[in-house]
Amino acid sequence: MRIWKKLVCLVLSGAMCLGLLAGCAGDADGVSLSVCVGAAPVSLDPIYAEETGDQTILAHLYENLMRVTVDVSGNPTVTGGMAKTVDQEESYDGTVTYTFRLRSAKWSDGVNVKAGDFVYAWQRLADPASRSPYAALLSVVAGYDEARAAGDMTLLQVTAKNDNTLVVVLSGRYDWFLTEVCTSPATSPLRQDVVQKLKDAAEERSRRAGGENLRWWSDPTALVCNGPYQAEFYTQGATLSAVANERYYSSQAGPRTLVFHFADTAEEARSLYDHKTVDAVWPLTEERMAELAADREWEAIPEMGTYAVLFNCGQEMLADPLVRQAVHLAVNRDALTAAAGVSALAAGGLVPPGVPEGEKDFRTVGGTLLDSGEASYEERCVQAKALLSEAGYDSGASLGEMTYIYEDTGSNGVLAQLICQMWQEALGMRVTPVGVTNRELWSALRTGEYDLAGADLTAVGNDAECFLMNWTSDSTNNVVQYANSAYDTLMAIIANAADSTARMGCLHDAEDLLISDCVMTPLYTRGTAWELRETLTGACRDARGWFSFSSVVTRVA
Repeated sequence: MRIWKKLVCLVLSGAMCLGLLAGCAGDADGVSLSVCVGAAPVSLDPIYAEETGDQTILAHLYENLMRVTVDVSGNPTVTGGMAKTVDQEESYDGTVTYTFRLRSAKWSDGVNVKAGDFVYAWQRLADPASRSPYAALLSVVAGYDEARAAGDMTLLQVTAKNDNTLVVVLSGRYDWFLTEVCTSPATSPLRQDVVQKLKDAAEERSRRAGGENLRWWSDPTALVCNGPYQAEFYTQGATLSAVANERYYSSQAGPRTLVFHFADTAEEARSLYDHKTVDAVWPLTEERMAELAADREWEAIPEMGTYAVLFNCGQEMLADPLVRQAVHLAVNRDALTAAAGVSALAAGGLVPPGVPEGEKDFRTVGGTLLDSGEASYEERCVQAKALLSEAGYDSGASLGEMTYIYEDTGSNGVLAQLICQMWQEALGMRVTPVGVTNRELWSALRTGEYDLAGADLTAVGNDAECFLMNWTSDSTNNVVQYANSAYDTLMAIIANAADSTARMGCLHDAEDLLISDCVMTPLYTRGTAWELRETLTGACRDARGWFSFSSVVTRVA
């Protein structure tokens, strides 16, 4: 099994920000920094942006209520962004009210940032008509379910008491609300008048262009922003240049100009770095990762997600927990991990490494819930056959024809072939792998039109609860159709737990129950890495994936 090692020239974070090896033209005053952290924007609408590069751009153009920074010791900390102060009050009914008092800040066009800008943005995010993949961020807000069911977003308990005061009522105690919800690009403020104006302009341009479908954000230079930068030049598919926002409320010592270069592949990004076109690069190529992995002191940055096999519990055969356990045991996790790439690590549970538990790591504290050893694989296959027999099946062939769907990208196709072969050889199961697009995959998952599926399971925030809350019986994200009253009770206790130690204990119990019920088989987690040249410091990477370069300065010799 691969070990995770440490390298001082790479950033490690679980919303952890560290200065590292950087190189940039000029000095700290008036510096220009060029970076490459992904391809050309797919969406610069905060509620739809899923790509690392898109979220990175948004993190520089917009500022949320809170922001992640580093303290004087280089440790991550969450401080006020648009929120000057935050008050928290618990009520007898279990709800928790947050009152944010906004600082005196302006949009890039000189208009004051108001509490109503957050209300508009959050209602837009929660609206089921928006179909945002990040809507679940607001599921902790009181009135969320009612608002979505009625199609009336005023039922969402997010209100502007006045222009400078935002009030948010949560349905329980969610320790990660400030650090995860209030720092996400998806919950950044938006001006309703600006969005509508840009929509109208985009529709007019689309009409003149003969029906081309332009989005309101299609011209980034027209965006009105409240963050440290505003877009100045945009060459579609090539670069976006952002300059310091003169109306930003705080002075900044970082780059005055930030240029994003776009690359479709890690190889193209590496070429930009090697030719000194950019001074920061992500992701690294597999070859570069392999070079680093040869160093015993290197450790990849854990990515906040786990690749898993999902079982459709609503499907007749897979509704039987004995069948699911048999299929689960017949998976050789180590062999699949080896085929997944140099940074892959056999999963120890659903929650990946890098998710904090106080000062510790949740996965380290919880240990490994899954047997991945090659030595015990044959024994596990014997157990799997016995379980099938106990369930009333002579062999896996008696289960009938099944399909295993997966997103046809990267190494997923190879893994699909391997896992279906394992089921065939160990149990005699007839499972056909079917590669689909990401949209087709999640459409099938949400409608329940699948047997088995391979999927990346991510979370809206860097907290174990965010990985586990999707699997309650009333969750709209419960794509495996899992129903267990004990699990629901645990998650309800967690949502209202006042004691952090008890909360963490319940989170471990919930994960253990979910894994033991075999509604999914976590396969592996991935690591990542990025590089900056060695003359700058102050770069920042959030555990959820996006970067911040607004505090980069020249390293003092």
